[in-house]
Amino acid sequence: MALSLAPQMADEKVFEGEGGSYHSWSPSNFPLLGEAKVGAGVLMLHPRGFALPHYADSSKIAFVLQGTCTVGMASPNTSEETVVMVKNGDAFPVEIGVVSWWFNGGDTDMVIVFLGETSKAHTPGSFTYFFLTGTLGILGGFSPEFVSKAYDLNEEETKKLVKTQAGSLIVRLKEGIAMPKPCKNASDGKLVFGFENASPGVKVKNGGLVTTMTAARLPLLGKVGLSANVVKLDANAMSSPMYTTDSSVQLTYIVKGSGRVQIVGINGQGALDAKVEAGHLFVVPRFFPVTHVADGEGMEFFTVITSPEPVFEKLSGNTSVWKAMAPIVLEAALNETPEFVKLFNSKIKTSTVLIPPGN
Repeated sequence: MALSLAPQMADEKVFEGEGGSYHSWSPSNFPLLGEAKVGAGVLMLHPRGFALPHYADSSKIAFVLQGTCTVGMASPNTSEETVVMVKNGDAFPVEIGVVSWWFNGGDTDMVIVFLGETSKAHTPGSFTYFFLTGTLGILGGFSPEFVSKAYDLNEEETKKLVKTQAGSLIVRLKEGIAMPKPCKNASDGKLVFGFENASPGVKVKNGGLVTTMTAARLPLLGKVGLSANVVKLDANAMSSPMYTTDSSVQLTYIVKGSGRVQIVGINGQGALDAKVEAGHLFVVPRFFPVTHVADGEGMEFFTVITSPEPVFEKLSGNTSVWKAMAPIVLEAALNETPEFVKLFNSKIKTSTVLIPPGN
C-alpha cells in the first residue's frame, strides 16, 4: 500500500514544562518520514527557558519562526564552545553529534522548527536526543563508582554532579543568571544564514520570492549534507512545478498563510492534492514533481532538502526542460501541430519560476 503524503501537524508532545515545550512528528503516525529518512520537531522556549545541553543522532537545520535565542554549540574534540544569537528568519545547521544548548533571554516566547535527515538515526523518521544533564542525563546511567573515578570526585561531589539538576529537557532559569554572550566571530556568516536579509535568487512582481541556502552560501552545509530555501508566495500566486534530479527528498514546513499543494507520483498519478496551512509539514519524495498555490493571504514555507547543492528541474518557465527540447520533438511527444508547439513555446518564454495570479 502506498504511503500517505497528506500534510500533518506535529502530533507528539515530547515534553512540556515551565521553561517551554518540544513537539515532533512521529513516524508511527507519519510513516513517510521513516520511509524518506527525514524528521522534524518544534522547540518553544518561554522567557528564560533553557534547553539542557544535548546531542542528537541526526543532522538538521534550525529555522527561527519567532523571537530570539542564544545557542551554544561544542563540536567533538574541541575545548571551546561557539555561542551565537539567532532571531526570527535565521537558519543554521546543527551537525550530528554536536552538543548544543538553547536559551531564550528575551521577553517573548521563542519558536524554532528543526528539519533534517535521519539516515543514521536509531529510529528512521525521528530525532533521538542524548542529554548531558538532568533526570535523563547520560551520567545517571553510569554507576556512582564509575562517575567518581572518571572525574576524581568524592561520593558527595558525585551525587551533586549527577542529581542536583532535577529538571529534564527544558528548565526555566532564575532571574539574574547571565548566560554567555555571542562569540566575536558569531556574525561572520559562517554559522548562521539570515533569510530576512539575504538576497533572493528569484523575485517576481506579484509572484513572490525564493531565497536559497546551499553549501555555496554557507559552506558548513557541505558537512551537514543539507540545504534549505524559503519561498514567499504573494496572494494567489503559484510556484512552478519542479522536481529534484539528484535523488534528494524535500521536507516542507508551512510558516505562514495557507494554500494548496499538489504532488505527482509514479506513472503520472496524483499523489497529493491538499489544503495546507501554518504548522503543516509534508514530504516530497525523490523525483516527485511538486507545485504550490497560495490563498488570498499569501503563503510562506521553509523547505529542507537532503543535499547540500540540490539540482532542480523546472516544468514551466523559460528555463524549463520544455524549452530545451526542439520543436519537432515537442510535436512528436505531444502529438500536436507546429502551431500549438509555437504557441506553447511563446508562453514558456514569458513565464517565470513564480507565477503571479491571473496567468
